Amino acid sequence: MAPPPAGLVVSLLRAAVASAGVANAGGVKALTPGGRVVHHNHGKFTAGPWKPAHATFYGGRDGSGTTAGACGYKDTRAEGYGVQTVAVSPVLFGDGAACGGCYEVRCVDSPDGCKQAGGAAPATVVVTATNLCPPNYQQSSDNGGWCNPPREHFDLSMPAFLQIAQEKAGIVPVSYRRVACVKQGGIRYTITGNRYFNMVTVTNVGGAGDLAAVSVKGSKRVKWTELKRNWGQVWQTGEDLTGESLTFRVMTSDHRKATSWHVLPTDWRFGVTYQADKNF
Repeated sequence: MAPPPAGLVVSLLRAAVASAGVANAGGVKALTPGGRVVHHNHGKFTAGPWKPAHATFYGGRDGSGTTAGACGYKDTRAEGYGVQTVAVSPVLFGDGAACGGCYEVRCVDSPDGCKQAGGAAPATVVVTATNLCPPNYQQSSDNGGWCNPPREHFDLSMPAFLQIAQEKAGIVPVSYRRVACVKQGGIRYTITGNRYFNMVTVTNVGGAGDLAAVSVKGSKRVKWTELKRNWGQVWQTGEDLTGESLTFRVMTSDHRKATSWHVLPTDWRFGVTYQADKNF
């Protein structure tokens, strides 16, 4: 039998590749109907590289004045973050994308300002981003406008700052890196608003801690629906979620995801916080 024409062979190969691509695309589940691709990362969040920055402090010695802010958290003490928190500069804040992320911060290169952990090792503190340190364009970046772009700056709660530096220092050079958030219990969800406009606050997220996407599915009529970031870690949808058991799926900035199956019962109520069985 004569071999098939070369053109026919090429066409068949192209068709096979295209079919394989379609089959593969069908096998990958998007996080939402919007088509967001889920990267199936496994394992745990790993610490990032050390980077230079500066740190100041705000609020009272007991953490007062720091328990709410631009991330949408109402009371960081009640929500599992305590007062080991930080307001980050706009470059780090990312319009709220950084909220919930954890950082290890250590004071460096300031013999009179830094505290030591023991020996020559600098003291370190792990904090959660829960607020924005706004820019101050009335002052220069090296004299009061510490959070002006493009500076990477940490305005620590006073209790956190005092773990690594002397109060009298005011501002100190630091090194920082992203680290895994270690949380007790599962991810928590609180819905406020009304049946026509739902605001979902997601708290107590482990692993990367910061969320890149949130979706919800009901037990009856509500199909997988992607929520939009309203501000910080408050997400919104106009879908009527009442009268159904609700399942949430969240994806962190490192593309890991967790699904909280039926975390809200059918008779869930606005303003009540519900905790899932799992976390990252």
